[in-house]
Amino acid sequence: MNNWTQRWDDRYKTEEFAYGEEPNNYLKEQIEKLESGTILFPAEGEGRNAVFAAKSGWEVSAFDISEEGRNKALRLAENNNVSIDYQVGELEVLDFYEEQFDVIALIYAHFPALIKSDIHKQLDKLLRKNGLIIFEAFSKKHLEYVTKNEKVGGPKDIESLFSIEEIKADFPNYEIIELEEKEIELNEGLFHNGTGSVIRFVGRKK
Repeated sequence: MNNWTQRWDDRYKTEEFAYGEEPNNYLKEQIEKLESGTILFPAEGEGRNAVFAAKSGWEVSAFDISEEGRNKALRLAENNNVSIDYQVGELEVLDFYEEQFDVIALIYAHFPALIKSDIHKQLDKLLRKNGLIIFEAFSKKHLEYVTKNEKVGGPKDIESLFSIEEIKADFPNYEIIELEEKEIELNEGLFHNGTGSVIRFVGRKK
């Protein structure tokens, strides 16, 4: 097992939920505007967002590299009387197909810096025409915030953080519905607490 996988297994194997059991606020706000359909959650961890979408009537798929995350997500789904399709492994070996999804929700999906753009491009192929990307993750400016307050969480290397320019470059064939860098207050479980800087993006595939 590599260090990256081990790191997330260690974080998720505790009884408590690392990022809480409630959905991310931005995701919740966006999902509530939409008719339900098929949705994919990359790097979904312990399943809080996937379970929320399933409870809202969506057909939910998710993936992560952590078995521990999957175990907890499936338990959370069972406790909420919903089911989710949750696969474990690297994206290229998983069982998804082109234009499978109406929405892809990237919520704090901080993939390693060297592959993050490639993964965005692979995910784009899984989204149907007119489908939506919903994205919230830490911006490059967040480095200043996490240096002052480790409890807010997020990567500590600039390359793993996002800029508006990177999002435009990774999703060039999208109508931008919303794209901004914003300071927000986070209160999500054990590891997202305090003021941080995020990029928020909603885009429709052309």
